[in-house]
Amino acid sequence: MRLGAQYLGNGQCEFILWAPTAATVSLQLLAPKQQQIAMEQQESGYWRVAVSDVQPGTLYQYQLNDGETRPDPASNLQPQGVHGPSQVVDPQFNWSDRNWSGVPLEAMILYELHVGTFTQEGTFEAAISRLPDLKDLGINAIEIMPVAQFPGDRNWGYDGVYPFAVQDSYGGPEGLKKLVDACHQQGIAVVLDVVYNHFGPEGNYLSHFGPYFTNTYRTPWGSAINFDDAYSPGVRNYFIENTLYWLRDYHIDALRLDAVHAIYDLGAKHFLQELGENVATLSEQVGRELYLIAESDLNDPRVIRSVEQGGYGLDAQWSDDFHHALHALVSNDRQGYYQDYGECEQLAKAYSDTFVYDWKYSPHRHRFHGNVVTDRPCSQFVICSQNHDQIGNRMLGERLSHMIPYEAAKLTAAAVLLSPYIPLLFMGEEYDEPAPFVYFVSHSDPDLIKAVREGRKQEFAAFHCEGEPDDPEAPETFNKCKLNWEKRHEGKNKTMLDWYKHLIQLRKTIPALTQLSRDRLSATSTETLVVLRRWSETEQIATLMNFSDQPITCQPEIPTAEWHKILDSADSKWQGSAASASDALASQQSVTLQPWNCVVYQAIA
Repeated sequence: MRLGAQYLGNGQCEFILWAPTAATVSLQLLAPKQQQIAMEQQESGYWRVAVSDVQPGTLYQYQLNDGETRPDPASNLQPQGVHGPSQVVDPQFNWSDRNWSGVPLEAMILYELHVGTFTQEGTFEAAISRLPDLKDLGINAIEIMPVAQFPGDRNWGYDGVYPFAVQDSYGGPEGLKKLVDACHQQGIAVVLDVVYNHFGPEGNYLSHFGPYFTNTYRTPWGSAINFDDAYSPGVRNYFIENTLYWLRDYHIDALRLDAVHAIYDLGAKHFLQELGENVATLSEQVGRELYLIAESDLNDPRVIRSVEQGGYGLDAQWSDDFHHALHALVSNDRQGYYQDYGECEQLAKAYSDTFVYDWKYSPHRHRFHGNVVTDRPCSQFVICSQNHDQIGNRMLGERLSHMIPYEAAKLTAAAVLLSPYIPLLFMGEEYDEPAPFVYFVSHSDPDLIKAVREGRKQEFAAFHCEGEPDDPEAPETFNKCKLNWEKRHEGKNKTMLDWYKHLIQLRKTIPALTQLSRDRLSATSTETLVVLRRWSETEQIATLMNFSDQPITCQPEIPTAEWHKILDSADSKWQGSAASASDALASQQSVTLQPWNCVVYQAIA
């Protein structure tokens, strides 16, 4: 069952609302002319009315039980913000991506961006001008942080309250479609971040229309969304329709599902399984692969195992363990959950087994955590060295490269891009962007603003952070997070950009690196060294990584072959101190690595 205002052309519009507990529902047309029309009750709690002489741009809202009036929960556009009326939108768009066939999941090199800070203008159309830069870097998929309508014009996007409405300050539906179309013309896929585990606090009127929430479970944001209690079929349909809406109407290639561990469903068919089945059907209809990528804190292979294996059948999930293991090694950070990490052996395990905690005891959690996932291919996991959460949830919002030496930043990039997993970069990472990325909002409720400020302070106090965090409500907090694109052409920033380009080129062109095979890799470690070896039928690649601020001499565990150096982060070309690793390497031969050094050897079969 589709939802919202369905504009059919020629002034015809159908309005569909789910309000199962309402006695009466009226449609109020507000502009350009005012009109009130009773809606007809349908089966399963739906209300419907078809209206003539309604044009795109018409403002409307719903009246429940002859009392309160509220915007449409499935609104496509909120031009006056989260408290204002909804607007009828013409879905027609002059697409030019008819020949677009997508980017295979295993070939994606993801680039996460926040529309508001990606450019100075902070709009979809402004982002289009930067697509050639991303293509030149080697990016073939962007991941856009949530764009569902949120309060005000500054927000990370996870406070959205209208999942079908494209943020008006970014450029609304037309702007997003232009961006997606332009991406496809550049050969870049689009992944959209969506939030199906909670709604933001301001402008959240869902409970006025029906039992969208349940008190059976609690989340960090309050009552859980109702996926398995009474009336849950209508709630499930709401989010399934939202998924199909983005993939079908906006030509989005994949969705990143935020924090699926907070989607509670004890029914016989989990909501995520039903969602995956609907996407698979749509994929067949449109003739190209569409993907669902989950963020999960559970280290649970059920998320991506097939339905036949008792899983939910999603296509991929993030692997936090890889990030945590890598971050702890290069930063020496042991606060919070990082206390569970910090050994080279753990990063080697993240390479070979994906999850470090696969039903192992977690000191931070004080319990066993995770499960074995080695039956799943590496192409089902997304990894990174930093993302919006890992940067923005630090008090100062400093990027990883500002916490570690320049050489360690290069090593970190190689650890991600030469891995057997799907890599994700966070905007600006590729040229060592100096701007922070901190939490920002633009709520209108003074009490809510106060609560957000105090909540952030308490959160950082738990991490023993000293000082005062930036005011999330202040415009200057948001503005200082905007990217400084001119930096990519200067000094060490340009060198870092060239380093990322080269790593991506290696990943795309060397057969041993293009094949994300778990059966064709090995990872070994010592106290400060990790050796990642990957191979194909024609060659082998050995990546030696020194996670120490001191030089080390070692004998890497690699097979007998004629190994030739193809990359060394200590070379002067990459503004390194001085390369010490030999150009050729024989089995059992010692090699000296500089501090925070990454050296790559190749052997042809």
